[in-house]
Amino acid sequence: MFFMSFTESAQDMRDELVRLRHSLHATPELGLHLPRTQEKVLAALEGLPLEIRTGTGLSSVTAVLRGGRPGPSVLLRGDMDALPVTEKNDLPYISQLPGQMHACGHDLHTTMLAGAAHLLSARREELAGDVIFMFQPGEEGHDGAQRMIDEGVLDAAGTRPVAAYGMHVVSSMLPPGLFASRPGPIMAAADVFCVTVKGRGGHGSSPHRALDPIAAGCEMVTALQTMVTRGFDVFDPVVVTVGSFHGGSAENVIPDEARFDATVRTFSKENRALVKRRLVEVVQGIAAAHGLGVETSFGMGYPVTVNDQSEAEFVGRAADELFGPGRYFVAPQPVMGSEDFSYVLENVPGAFVFLGACPPDRDPSTAPYNHSPEARFDDSVLPDGAALYATLAFSRLS
Repeated sequence: MFFMSFTESAQDMRDELVRLRHSLHATPELGLHLPRTQEKVLAALEGLPLEIRTGTGLSSVTAVLRGGRPGPSVLLRGDMDALPVTEKNDLPYISQLPGQMHACGHDLHTTMLAGAAHLLSARREELAGDVIFMFQPGEEGHDGAQRMIDEGVLDAAGTRPVAAYGMHVVSSMLPPGLFASRPGPIMAAADVFCVTVKGRGGHGSSPHRALDPIAAGCEMVTALQTMVTRGFDVFDPVVVTVGSFHGGSAENVIPDEARFDATVRTFSKENRALVKRRLVEVVQGIAAAHGLGVETSFGMGYPVTVNDQSEAEFVGRAADELFGPGRYFVAPQPVMGSEDFSYVLENVPGAFVFLGACPPDRDPSTAPYNHSPEARFDDSVLPDGAALYATLAFSRLS
């Protein structure tokens, strides 16, 4: 019955949550510096019994709720930044800033976390420990989580959290209100592999008098795909996708060089290290076979997001207790996207959970996915997300 009160209280807050989410959606901000977003979060937390501090190198907000009874601490995280995308939706609260959009649903994450702060503050005296609310900028490729860790978010309550939980809405794949997670890897590591093929330019009519970097580069692209399928276990997946290829300026001119960039996705530390070495070996071998030079660079992105098994199972039990059976399921496989909540989970056992937010007038199997300029998210999930955040913290501390 206690947890039912979280769902009821969250539903009572629905209008306020929707207003906050729409306000955030209309004025999205990018990267690590989100002054207006930070201001709105601070306003949403005003009057609550929280110890609040803001970041020095980024527009983060860290809030600590001290429970009425002694105990450990738990961390709840919501990211706040938007994407450099021009929105293509017909909504009354559409982004007012061309080239900036909450296309990944972080406005919902921020709102649900603020809602959880209200729910838990109302039950502070019954809370057996402390809760850290981590409002994080810079998830979209800016290492915001690691920067907040460097500034001390994990020690904000005085003791390292015993568990950490993050949530992410999806605009497709899942019906609205359905939660999904799994033990072990849930999201991939994402790295960047860049290659510049060095040749010798010439006339397109006489390729034998030049060293063609485009032909060799194309061979490299296809060879990388074969290398992945023949060199790695399909049950420990590796994905290499070349998303950018540039070379030349005219159809009858062989250029001096060509360049391509690839994203590299892995689910284990072993494959992450191995694929880095194998990628370089493949392109160097092909370049040598053609008598060309090659320069490579490998940019390390976010690590694998790995859920602690017991914490992932705890999330499932909490969701079942809160909403009843049928609202949570164990995802059969991880997602190839990446998340910087992985940095938190490298330091603290915890779990990352997805929440379906596909609008009811769209088919989850065909709806535009996160990051699309046409992505839309259903406001009806806001109270349930806030209630699950609050339940995870309260129940884990109990």
